[in-house]
Amino acid sequence: MEIEILKVGELETNCYLIIKDGKCLIIDPGADENYIVERIKNLNVEPVAILITHYHPDHIGAKDRLKEIYNIEEYGYENLFEERVTIFPFTFNVIYTPGHTKDSISFYFESYDIMFTGDFLFKESIGRTDFDTSSYNDMLKSIAKIKMYDPDIKIYPGHGPYTSLEHELTHNQFLGG
Repeated sequence: MEIEILKVGELETNCYLIIKDGKCLIIDPGADENYIVERIKNLNVEPVAILITHYHPDHIGAKDRLKEIYNIEEYGYENLFEERVTIFPFTFNVIYTPGHTKDSISFYFESYDIMFTGDFLFKESIGRTDFDTSSYNDMLKSIAKIKMYDPDIKIYPGHGPYTSLEHELTHNQFLGG
């Protein structure tokens, strides 16, 4: 499985193209649909779905246009539950991680020790909890949940560089580091 990281929009949201067997998942297409389409074309892959970690505008700005272009479905809090999901050829676990928003979810590709956390967890920080749909108490519960996972997991956040759960447990003050 390959991961392409595209920085999109004014807030440089991480839009991810997850590639396997000539297919791809698009995670958080926040903006710049022409750029995303061009990368997909250059990679010569077929999009099979859009995954949304949460519905803030900087994470969904290009999703409707990409759904039209590729005739694919979007999956997020509205239609995914905490369960194992297969969208061929991808299999991942959906983890409910509210705090930054009530609709925050993370995608855990267990076979690859990779997790996409949106704005729930960043390198050495967490997402803001001062929005109307945020909750610091929910964030604390989500942090407690994530600490139960294998520390070798690579974390791919909604903004900034990727990290590992081990690094966050040691260096992120919100996870006890």
